[in-house]
Amino acid sequence: MLAQRLDFPAGAPLLRRGRWLLERKLDGLRCLAVRDGDRVDLWSRNHLSFNRRFPGLVHAVASVPVDRFVLDGEVVAFDGDRTSFQLLQSGSAEPVLVVFDLLHLLGSDLRALALTERAGLLDRLMEGAPTQSLQRCERLNGDPAELMARACAEEWEGLVAKKAGSAYRSGRSADWRKLKCTARQELVIGGWTDPAGGRTGFGALLLGYYRGDELVYAGKVGTGFDESTLKDLQRRLAGSATHLTPFRDAPAVKGAHWVEPVLVAEIEFSEWTRDGRLRHPAYVGLRQDKDPRSVGRESLPTADG
Repeated sequence: MLAQRLDFPAGAPLLRRGRWLLERKLDGLRCLAVRDGDRVDLWSRNHLSFNRRFPGLVHAVASVPVDRFVLDGEVVAFDGDRTSFQLLQSGSAEPVLVVFDLLHLLGSDLRALALTERAGLLDRLMEGAPTQSLQRCERLNGDPAELMARACAEEWEGLVAKKAGSAYRSGRSADWRKLKCTARQELVIGGWTDPAGGRTGFGALLLGYYRGDELVYAGKVGTGFDESTLKDLQRRLAGSATHLTPFRDAPAVKGAHWVEPVLVAEIEFSEWTRDGRLRHPAYVGLRQDKDPRSVGRESLPTADG
């Protein structure tokens, strides 16, 4: 189940009508944890296995004193009180699976139950969980505007609001809403430019998003990389290089090289310009848990309006 974006503070009245549960928005990798007896499988959103990447989390899930369940959560790395996607990518901090939903338990499918009922069962299940590497996502109480102000002041990614009575349904749903402190989304890498000066690897990544079956050019990003990231990305880009542009509207960029659109990058930026380009973008990390074909432009205000 995926959340739809809700602009804030314009969307505040919606959250004051009816009953919503608020949680912290986590900056990590979405993960389904499946336990069936002695077998544990950790799956990404696009059904790639995380087992080899996070063996400690496999052990943590296997340590829960119930032997059949499916958890929904986010694999994160903490930098103090903040979650850091960069630390998670680099492997320089211990991963933690922060759990926020329970889909199956002891052979029973719970997805049709109200969120509050699933949450109560999850609380009981997590009582015996190893707290260092497997944690329950904290529920937040208070006025949405005040909680959003706190989230942004403490440099969280934002909040997630969920209808208390909602069932769990696959796909994006208005029953779950994400409220972001900064403009940030996934974009598909369609090429790169030559490095300049003393730069190694490449100069910038050429980015886009899908509109139907067409990859639409969204601009380029040349900041947010350290030396090891430049080398790693250049190796990946060289492996998928092609002579044909993947973009519907190929940009006239000097020194451009094209790649098959198979890599997805998380990008932080200030806003969209009126001609559909990113303003002040910065690279955050690769999203290997995302299918490139699922990447579309998220709704955000444009510059000057």
